[in-house]
Amino acid sequence: MSSTNICKVLSDSQRRDILVMLKNGRMNAGEIADALKITPAALSYHLKLLKEADLVMEYKQKNFVYYEINATVFQELILWISQFGGEQK
Repeated sequence: MSSTNICKVLSDSQRRDILVMLKNGRMNAGEIADALKITPAALSYHLKLLKEADLVMEYKQKNFVYYEINATVFQELILWISQFGGEQK
């Protein structure tokens, strides 16, 4: 996914909130929806976009689906953004 699409996905505050929650470890959809006080349908939409941007990975374990941050995409994005930082004086 391009950095433009990643930026579009990150432009939504609820998707950013999901990522902040996941930085502490994997969570299932019910836990995320409860914490954000949103419907399962709304959460499904946000998770779909985060997965399409490769920002979140999905793991199935028994009857639950867990979500976790894909840190490699953030590392690549940081490297890409850092090229615009210029020289430090």
